[in-house]
Amino acid sequence: MAPFTVLHVCMGNICRSPMAERLLARAVRDRSGDVDGEQLLRSVSAGTGGWHEGEEMNPPAARQVRARGGSDDGFLARKLRGDFLDDADLILTATADQFDYVVALRPDAAARTFVLGEFGRLLAGVDAAALPPAGVKPDEVHARGTAIVEEIARLRGADAPQAGDDLDDPWGRGDQTFQRVGDEIEDSTVPFAVLLLP
Repeated sequence: MAPFTVLHVCMGNICRSPMAERLLARAVRDRSGDVDGEQLLRSVSAGTGGWHEGEEMNPPAARQVRARGGSDDGFLARKLRGDFLDDADLILTATADQFDYVVALRPDAAARTFVLGEFGRLLAGVDAAALPPAGVKPDEVHARGTAIVEEIARLRGADAPQAGDDLDDPWGRGDQTFQRVGDEIEDSTVPFAVLLLP
């Protein structure tokens, strides 16, 4: 079975979504112990626009990832394509506008697409005891991850994301803004990794 796949989406794929991609991968690696985290969860990203395709992560974003124990090695920005959405078990967007973009491209992806802050906010309402048992085999992680996504979609219902769910675009701003955005990303990605891999 393919690993549980999380696709992070922002505008240019050089700041927010690569930070989220690499910080979730680090959080999973921290939880999985000796098991190769990439066998359990694949964390990838793309941008709604192709302006930066093939570029490395924005330097202040890369600094934040490294400072938090992640790696920026081998990262190259990609433009979002429909097959990336088809392959993802969970799609996390930086903003509500990007959520709308994803759902316009793939209406059937709506139930597994969330604004990152919305996902983190609703995650607190998931009853861990009602999920499939936790384990470190790819099929166990996939089953538990899928159940988490379904439960968060149920908790969201027909509610729209809240204004505070969006991640600010830190591009062209100082390290302090990147640090705040990194904190907000980890407010969602770390609790998700903890719930996925207790």
